[in-house]
Amino acid sequence: MTFGKRLRFLRKKMNMTQKDLADKFSLGESTIGMYERDEREPSFEFVRQLADFFNVTTDYLLGRTDHPNPPEQDDIPEELKDPELGLFFKELAEAPEERREQLLKIWEILKSEGDRKTKDK
Repeated sequence: MTFGKRLRFLRKKMNMTQKDLADKFSLGESTIGMYERDEREPSFEFVRQLADFFNVTTDYLLGRTDHPNPPEQDDIPEELKDPELGLFFKELAEAPEERREQLLKIWEILKSEGDRKTKDK
């Protein structure tokens, strides 16, 4: 999704007209229209202002993510910040149901094997 489409979506979600948004930021209504049609690109500063106003990230506005407000890194347990584990969980989440069941069975086998070795010590 483009910046313009995201901007239009967020503006309409707040029941604002292009004029309302333009007035809020002391811009011309035609400027907002050009942004929404992707005929003109905003400054970095304006993107930051819009992100703050709509309470979304700049990455969301720019189409780099579909998550308007991703979880804060502080909210993620330290163990899950490992890139390899993150990749595993991403692949697990995106796997077809049958494959996910297979992966979870393998995990259970590995976990029980580890539990057994711990008891043997």
